Amino acid sequence: MKRTSIHTASRPRAAFAHHALAGACAVLFAGTASAQAAPQQLDTVIVTGIRKSLETSVNLKRKGQGLVDGIVAEDIGKFPDTNLAESLSRISGVSIERNNGEGTRITVRGMGPDQNLVLLNGRQMPGSSFDGGAPASRSFDFSNLASDGIAALEVYKTSRASSPTGGMGATVNVRTQRPFDIKETIAQVGLKLVSDETARNVPSEQQGKRATPELSAIYSTQSADGTFGIALMGTYQERDSGYSQASVTSGWKTFDGKVDNDWGGTNAQWGGLPPAAWGAIKNRPSADSIYSVPQNLNYAFTGVHRERLNGQMVVQVKPVKDVVATLDFVLSEQKFRQRRNDISAWFNYGGQFGEYQTGSPSSPIIYGETMTNSDIAMGGSRIQTKIKNQQVGLNLKWKASNALNFDFDIHKSSATSGADDPLGTSVVLGTAALNRGDTYVDFSNKFPVLNIVGGALDASLMQLQGSVFSNSYQKNEVQQLQTSGSWKIDGDSSLDFGVSLTEVKNRSAFANVQRDSWGANAAGGPAALPDNIWKAESVSKYFAGIPGSGDPRLYNQFFTFNFDALRAAAIQHLGSDTLLKASFNFTDDLRTTEKSDAIFGQYNLAWDWGVPMDLSAGLRYERTRVESPGVESVPVAVRWAGDNELPVIFNGTTNSLRTGKYSYALPSIDWSAELSHDTKIRLSYGKTIGRPGWNAIQGGRTLNGLARIDGGTGSVGNPNLKPLQSNNFDFSAEHYYAKSSYVALSYFLKKVKDYNAAIITDQTVPGLTTPVGGAYYRQAVQSGGCAPNDSGCIRQYIFTNLANAPGVDVVNRTITGQPSDPLLVFKLGSFENNERKSRINGIEVNAQHIFSNTGFGVSANFTKVKSDRDYDNNKVGAQTDVLVGMGDSGNLVGFYENETYSARLAYNWRGKFLVANYGGAEGAQPLYVEPYGQFDLSVGYNVDKHLRIQFEAINLTDEYTRTHMRNENQIGGVTKLGRRFMLGARYKF
Repeated sequence: MKRTSIHTASRPRAAFAHHALAGACAVLFAGTASAQAAPQQLDTVIVTGIRKSLETSVNLKRKGQGLVDGIVAEDIGKFPDTNLAESLSRISGVSIERNNGEGTRITVRGMGPDQNLVLLNGRQMPGSSFDGGAPASRSFDFSNLASDGIAALEVYKTSRASSPTGGMGATVNVRTQRPFDIKETIAQVGLKLVSDETARNVPSEQQGKRATPELSAIYSTQSADGTFGIALMGTYQERDSGYSQASVTSGWKTFDGKVDNDWGGTNAQWGGLPPAAWGAIKNRPSADSIYSVPQNLNYAFTGVHRERLNGQMVVQVKPVKDVVATLDFVLSEQKFRQRRNDISAWFNYGGQFGEYQTGSPSSPIIYGETMTNSDIAMGGSRIQTKIKNQQVGLNLKWKASNALNFDFDIHKSSATSGADDPLGTSVVLGTAALNRGDTYVDFSNKFPVLNIVGGALDASLMQLQGSVFSNSYQKNEVQQLQTSGSWKIDGDSSLDFGVSLTEVKNRSAFANVQRDSWGANAAGGPAALPDNIWKAESVSKYFAGIPGSGDPRLYNQFFTFNFDALRAAAIQHLGSDTLLKASFNFTDDLRTTEKSDAIFGQYNLAWDWGVPMDLSAGLRYERTRVESPGVESVPVAVRWAGDNELPVIFNGTTNSLRTGKYSYALPSIDWSAELSHDTKIRLSYGKTIGRPGWNAIQGGRTLNGLARIDGGTGSVGNPNLKPLQSNNFDFSAEHYYAKSSYVALSYFLKKVKDYNAAIITDQTVPGLTTPVGGAYYRQAVQSGGCAPNDSGCIRQYIFTNLANAPGVDVVNRTITGQPSDPLLVFKLGSFENNERKSRINGIEVNAQHIFSNTGFGVSANFTKVKSDRDYDNNKVGAQTDVLVGMGDSGNLVGFYENETYSARLAYNWRGKFLVANYGGAEGAQPLYVEPYGQFDLSVGYNVDKHLRIQFEAINLTDEYTRTHMRNENQIGGVTKLGRRFMLGARYKF
């Protein structure tokens, strides 16, 4: 048998491509080559149609080195799914997070979005967020890229010395189209209409259009002698959508069972339940259990409008026979507008009643509080942001001789997000009616049912409350130089080598303008707002189909309003818009620079030892330096403005600087053997790192502007934080029993250490005092007969009896901390490396079968992941060494295709997984996404060789999503989504 070298110049690497047809399953698609910095170089394979793509994918997977999966376009401009993350979810081991029904971020083999590296044409990608906040994550949001201009997605599950660091779960290379790959001259245009049911299933103020357009165009050509080529691609997409969500937006407090609210005893804490002897709580949790109490319940109704513009230009030149130069520019711009109305009921932890589950952890079946003339809060908000991503790069490939090749690549990329609205990125106006009586929530069903005694919906009772006009800005920049070479030593061995220099800059800046007018008559009372801006709505109709939403006990009414109309009325009452618009003078400005230098080498050998074998052994050494200067706001006072609202007042700024550094040697080994013509096995080992999130290493201190009765919160980064480390072991066996049909089994083990553990420390700021617990507070308890946890009683006593005391403002209903009062305690979040270790292991099962020449085929995969360190739901306090994203997933896809028709039905399922791990003390919680499955359908018709008609349906069975914390009664949120339909045409000239 003639053996070929593993060396990439002599034996092209292959990507296994997984295509889908039944709700989100994995039919893999043949992959084209990765760019210079990707771990392997794949042959370019131009295929058309489902069947041809699958056939080619099997051949590529079979010949590939290491564990590589991939998906390529079925044709130029035709990717299998409308969203890149949705396509990736068809691959075994890859699962996605969805936002508003669309895939955004990926988890691979139990490693969450932050632990997977995304490359564009082999280059490190910057990331940014559109949610109006200052982002903390390094994860890439795939919704920024349209699928039309993408040639291939390549998922490298085993490490390579040549691969940039950061992909502990996988390294994903997104490859765009190249004229030298396309070869022929092509020109095509596409038109699609998108109709999203959710755009109309929200109140009228949030509703969008019934149908929105998507346009695309591609042109590519090369000269007759093949020395020059150019490709131009562009897409424009609009989408209107919406969602309704019931959630505990301010979280839960969890306590040991012995904690109560008997302030005459020794175990009282704010939020604790009454002792069992009081008889207020049925099945009151016992002292040896833990229990949780909610801080509020919120029903929100949100309309979303998105505009996405993508453009690509690629110029390729072959000035001499052995040199190819590629200059490319990629642009993506996304505008995001969100309109929201909501209704919420807040709990102040007085007069509690209800019923709890037996056992531990215990969550409420019913949780309620007695109250009189409390607030029914009805807010309005909008988020309006713009994200711009761009990359310009130059790549030179030089074949110096038959044995020696060089590759030079340089690029500069940036991702910027900020306000697309003069009012700011995220703005909120609060209103309320102060007529709420006893309130409870029934948490026993999928939908939490809010019940309020009294609370008549009356426009003449609505009052203006506080407001927050936030403005944030983030810019993430990457400059990268990579140069590599490959030397073919002989017919069976080769050496790959290279160096890279990478500089990443991240800036997160924000400013808040906040009005803290809470409670009765705090901002002019009911007379300040006109009655005609309110529109009555019901709650239940927007949650149809979710069990419990039709409960007759539901407080089934609320007001919506036009945000601009309410703001105008507020300006008229206040006499100025000063506090009703954002500041573009960023008072908190945190910047981080990360510089990494790397050198690598990899030896490749092919030989026969009874059976053909391949081996690649490499080492990458990387050194990183981190520098993080910051501008921090200076807190000067605390004002008690509402029963549980204590705004922190800031004045001026101060500068800070923190630094850090680390270095690693990262070995990798891949071995494979062909046991027979139809069977192949692979073994791999590699050491990888996952860099900390930006929030973890940004050095500046941030104090949140709103404190509570039990203190304030904030955060400070640690630039000296080390990355997460993993030693990875992989085994794979593949059997190809017929043309395009195979079964494969993979086992993986990850030994993880150096967890980036979130920690909470109590810190105070000299001179920053709180009136809670101060002299006025103590007098209200001792002389006024107020319970220590009855903040409303205490505030009223102070306003009535101490109206002229320093810091007491009866008109604005505020009480300012005095020098003799206690210092406000901030629970300051930060990060540190801990010494705990964990093991993550799992299996991936793949099967694909083509039914001869019938046109039918089926593909399925399933991934089982487990860890020896899961979240302990029966433990109070932060658990910082538990990774998010861990969960099982599976796909089932069926398809049919002939020369005229094609159809694909796909089912994608993801089991329960931990999506977030909140820190804090009693506020520390896990957040789990409950199991979710979705059917998608795609049908195509080739009218002739030029024109193709396509119909797609997403979420056919109208599924909803739900999250919970320690158990299902401790709800995070339940979200009503809907179906999405697309009808399009693509014409080739």
